Amino acid sequence: MRNFVFFCSVAGAALMVHGVGHAQQADRESDGETAASDSVITLIERKREDGILVNASRSREAIYSENYTGSATVIEARMLEQRQARDVADVLRDVPGIAVAGVAGQTQIRLRGSEANHVLVLVDGIEVSDPFAGEFDIGTLQAEVGARVEVLRGAQSALYGSDAIGGVVAYESASGRSVPGFAARVEGGTQGTVNGALRYGAAGNSWDAALSAVVVSTDGQPNSRGGTRDIGRDSYTLSGKGSVDVAGAFQLRAAARFIRTEGRFNDQDFDSTSPTFGFVIDSPGTRFTSEAIYALVGARAETLEGRWTHDLSAQIADITRDTFGPFGRSNSSEGDRIKASYVSAFRMADEHNLTVAADYEVEGFRNTTPGGFAFNGQREIEQLGFVGEYRYSGEAFDLSAAIRHDINDRFRDATTFRVGAGYRLTDTTRLRAAAGSGVKNPGFFELFGFVDGRFIGNDALRPEKSTGWEAGVDQDLGTSARLSVTYFDSELEGEIFTTFPPPNFIATPANRTTVSEQRGVEFALSARFAEQWSLDAAYSYLDAEEDRVEEVRRPKHIASAALTWTAPDDAASATLVVRHNGATPDVAFTDPGFVPVRVTLDGYTLVNFNARVTISEAISGFARVENLLGEGYEQVFSFVSPGRSATIGIEARF
Repeated sequence: MRNFVFFCSVAGAALMVHGVGHAQQADRESDGETAASDSVITLIERKREDGILVNASRSREAIYSENYTGSATVIEARMLEQRQARDVADVLRDVPGIAVAGVAGQTQIRLRGSEANHVLVLVDGIEVSDPFAGEFDIGTLQAEVGARVEVLRGAQSALYGSDAIGGVVAYESASGRSVPGFAARVEGGTQGTVNGALRYGAAGNSWDAALSAVVVSTDGQPNSRGGTRDIGRDSYTLSGKGSVDVAGAFQLRAAARFIRTEGRFNDQDFDSTSPTFGFVIDSPGTRFTSEAIYALVGARAETLEGRWTHDLSAQIADITRDTFGPFGRSNSSEGDRIKASYVSAFRMADEHNLTVAADYEVEGFRNTTPGGFAFNGQREIEQLGFVGEYRYSGEAFDLSAAIRHDINDRFRDATTFRVGAGYRLTDTTRLRAAAGSGVKNPGFFELFGFVDGRFIGNDALRPEKSTGWEAGVDQDLGTSARLSVTYFDSELEGEIFTTFPPPNFIATPANRTTVSEQRGVEFALSARFAEQWSLDAAYSYLDAEEDRVEEVRRPKHIASAALTWTAPDDAASATLVVRHNGATPDVAFTDPGFVPVRVTLDGYTLVNFNARVTISEAISGFARVENLLGEGYEQVFSFVSPGRSATIGIEARF
């Protein structure tokens, strides 16, 4: 209740201050999307309207993806709507280079073979990872009406610091200006599924505001082999954002978000006398709750007729997680983050942009597990980072360069960089290349964790560091299709892993002396056929190894394709989505000595189909079937993933 009251206060402030600030320019430009969809336009024109990036630079000025020097994917609101995406994690499966693995209570994404905690996730510009766990459970992020997602592939620590080794996933909710009015959606389906969403957006000459609520509830399905216990969940999201022009060149903005998830999970069987030792089994009474509060306030001032901007912001994250067994609370943690940033961007000419930034961040964490066998003290990590960034955008040539230095109070300082260039060889061919480095700081449990007789933290750890490069080509195929191909190669040094040193052989983390290697190829195809048909497809090949041993939960082959048909005047639409995940290495603890046993999970192909029909000017009905063929598969060893499900619903917009 304390957190809920706090969220309501912050959300109220967000509506009063009215939210997105300097990202308004991107919203205004993306407003053209709706009008453009009413007419026949070429793919090149569509790409220019859709492919706006606001997180590819610390200035958050809109950059067209066709001018970006790295690899990026923009999932626009219309794509989320066409695929009827409810969990953002699901649509991320359609992004080249991303591998998704989910179990009850934790869904992870791995980008270009990186670890799950090597991907920085931003929501409306706020870092949302749990400081205690070191990563964000992407399964708690629900798609809101009008939202969009940007994925920047490749190391981005030069801009954002720790966590951005594999890249950045940035979720942007819609502003009151880009999606005004009321929107409501309710749906129900198999497995006791009942979902709903409600949103209101408004804007005036000098302000905009939006408030959104999403509820996702399902009884779920069994997730143990041969099990009968349904693994359901309930998730609630409230969010608000807005902005206001106090004066002609001075703006205020705010954003806030509250997420609460309650769900069941099953434990693994660690009874060495059982034939299911090491397997997931039905575990009555086990459940979890997680609660997160995020908020950001900022001010932006423009000088020199808008060519020089100054932005000051502060953000917080407060995450708690509790796990319960048959006899009460069994595991708990708290993590919080306070971050302040100053960004100064100067546009020297239409083509030249220079940005400097400073970040001050404090992360706190505490293991609140009861029982007295774990360390329950509060610990903090303090960091100060300085960023310099230069961008040049010409008619045929684009250049970017960034460098960052982080001063850490508990471990080694770090310096990271990123450089990139793009060249339009012809009207239909663009070449690009980039190189950069990334870091991941040690987390609470790695530094200070203690479980009597089982685990001892290591406060001498140093940050993990990755260095890599990529080269790619974007080829327009006439005016109706675009193919992008990218090769990437990176190395990770100082990876943190668990070791068992003598004489006590108690688990403790250490930095590896060997190098992890990740290399691969990414393909992305977007095509428009006539007026009614569109196709978006992706394929990734990955070779990820640690000391010549294939890394787990990183399939070599991932592919997806989404085919959409739209009736004239948008009277109806249908989308078929096919997603393939190749055979995946994993580890199983089926040896009584708890020595990890390497296994290979079978590849699987998921087929989803959905349709929508316009009932009236403001109301539409829809339906979808997920895992249409009833594929049986596991994303993590012995955790059975959901089978076929069907949903029907109605949506209204005024």
